[in-house]
Amino acid sequence: MAKAASTRRSVWKIAREALWEGGPGVCHFSITNACNARCAFCSFAYDRLPAAARQWVTLADAREACDILRRNGIRIVHFNGGEPTVHRDLTAMVAHAAQIGMMPGLDTNGALLTPRRIDALADAGLAKVCISIDAASSVVHDSNRGIPELSERIRRANAELKRRRIPTTASVTMSRLVDYAALPEHLQALGFGAVTFSYPLRTLPSSYRACAEDSALVDFTPEELHTAFEAVKALSTRFPVQNPVASIEDMQRHLRGEPEVFGCLAGWKYFYLDWNLQIWRCHHWDRPLCHIRDFDGTQRVRDGCTACMIDCYRDDSVMQHVGVALSDGLRAAAHGDIRQAWSHWADRRNVVSLRAAVRTVRVWTRVS
Repeated sequence: MAKAASTRRSVWKIAREALWEGGPGVCHFSITNACNARCAFCSFAYDRLPAAARQWVTLADAREACDILRRNGIRIVHFNGGEPTVHRDLTAMVAHAAQIGMMPGLDTNGALLTPRRIDALADAGLAKVCISIDAASSVVHDSNRGIPELSERIRRANAELKRRRIPTTASVTMSRLVDYAALPEHLQALGFGAVTFSYPLRTLPSSYRACAEDSALVDFTPEELHTAFEAVKALSTRFPVQNPVASIEDMQRHLRGEPEVFGCLAGWKYFYLDWNLQIWRCHHWDRPLCHIRDFDGTQRVRDGCTACMIDCYRDDSVMQHVGVALSDGLRAAAHGDIRQAWSHWADRRNVVSLRAAVRTVRVWTRVS
């Protein structure tokens, strides 16, 4: 009886937070800038980043940072880097995040996901994994990453993660290495049930360096990139794609210099925390909001920004628009401003947002 009552209280608390806060906050926590791969389109690459420049978050600082994030409404934390699995304390960080009620995810190249490592992470409470894939060919992918037999390691890791009921998604950077038509068959062979595409980046003004200005692999003309987006939309009819079509079409408007439908919620619901414990509104911003120990929510920014094309912020903003609109409406109604409340609830974008969110939930249900 006590357990059932506790469960009901937890469900009610989550529902209340969703209604009044517009859904969960998300933080992308780069616990190191070190990496064991040599990707041609990334400045974190092992042969690009000098050894003297490699940095690591301590376990104590990571725990404190997660505590602060949790107090400020952040419910989902993505551990990434660099390559997060090279950090010796990753499992302990995942465990702490799970213990304080966060949903820990992992963004990785998959090279170090051995069965023993997967079991440890699963026991710690890891909720989901994104594994980078660069091409529809194991030879091309492994060559770009500079890690022999990487694709075979990923295939084995996917099988182990499935055994532990941890959903995985292939994360594919839109580069000249990608053969979109051949991608579904290759991803299925590796054990993936879904894919998300990272929109190509050449420069980032923040401390994040998952880009390479001099790489021809991600140097597209607007017309070429528009064609690539069309290929992604076509692929979504054959294989589960997590990027909402509404977000992809906004990126195409971005390329054409047209007004976009959905503004970004980075700085309001989504954040980037780096290895120096500086918290930023996103990877694209040119200055941090503050040190994590100073973060109390007053630094949040909400301005409908459309300056960049970073998928992890732009896609999520489309899906969470309806939740934020519902929350905004409830707050307005609580202050007696029914007209303002109705303007939030009657926003036509809510229908598009809800459809995108439902579609993504269905994808996750399929791969879980």
